[in-house]
Amino acid sequence: MYGFEAMTFNIHGGYLEAIVRGHRSGLLTAADYNNLCQCETLDDIKMHLSATEYGPYLQNEPSPLHTTTIVEKCTLKLVDEYKHMLCQATEPLSTFLEYITYGHMIDNVVLIVTGTLHERDVQELLEKCHPLGMFDSIATLAVAQNMRELYRLVLVDTPLAPYFSECITSEDLDDMNIEIMRNTLYKAYLEDFYRFCQKLGGATAEIMSDLLAFEADRRAVNITINSIGTELTRDDRRKLYSSFGLLYPYGHEELAVCEDIDQVRGCMEKYPPYQSIFSKLSYGETQMLDKAFYEEEVKRLCLAFEQQFHYGVFFAYMRLREQEIRNLMWISECVAQNQKSRVHDSVVFIF
Repeated sequence: MYGFEAMTFNIHGGYLEAIVRGHRSGLLTAADYNNLCQCETLDDIKMHLSATEYGPYLQNEPSPLHTTTIVEKCTLKLVDEYKHMLCQATEPLSTFLEYITYGHMIDNVVLIVTGTLHERDVQELLEKCHPLGMFDSIATLAVAQNMRELYRLVLVDTPLAPYFSECITSEDLDDMNIEIMRNTLYKAYLEDFYRFCQKLGGATAEIMSDLLAFEADRRAVNITINSIGTELTRDDRRKLYSSFGLLYPYGHEELAVCEDIDQVRGCMEKYPPYQSIFSKLSYGETQMLDKAFYEEEVKRLCLAFEQQFHYGVFFAYMRLREQEIRNLMWISECVAQNQKSRVHDSVVFIF
């Protein structure tokens, strides 16, 4: 029951909640980003990061640095923190933490299957996979020719197995089928995570429902925009939308029939939380939509820390750290390619 978490939460969750709130205080601030945006070389970025929590991870890296090295080391820090929390967690928090990594697993599966389709080297693809989404049999994904084989040979023993029931077909894998598979898996994953959070009840259910509903709505918008002008039918599009969120069910009905970006905008402006996102964009523009969604998500994730005795802070911290790594990657790329004028285009300030 909501309101009684304070009595029992700290028995198992108190230490880890304190740890994650401590990690959160180590996130880069607006002042850090302003300094990073003025760096002239990647070594300047390394020097600035040496004064932050990333320092120990970058200190032994020789010059010249590469953007991939910076991103790799920053991701390693996130993975180390995640593994520490997972080792200390008891049920149901350990299951909750595992759910957070399933999205990366789906991305890794799609990355390897797509890469294999285009005859890329498996070892090279494995290096590009996100370390939080790795599982034992991931390298054998390369042998699968269709969805059924993919499931039978590899994924049946992974946590993703239950999500595959909706997308097992005998059709050969091609780019279109793989993208449909990704979105079908994500839909099943988000719905399952949502049900799990509802079962936990209390503040966790309340806060996570809002965060997951936002994620589901954002995916619905992206699916709609990306499928405009493709052979995906309205019914196919509708099947890829999650069965919860602010847009469910009436917004989904409208999105399914949208033929261009301005119709999507008209549909979304009926919902006040999304009206503010689309008001930042000019008509017909989609380039800045991702950034506008990320900014709104960061705002919601920061609000999760305002309440105590719930698991939403773990999800919020992981997402904020991932956004920070995206920011660092963008800044590093702009510096490396001498595009300093564009450095603010995609940086989302967290605090």
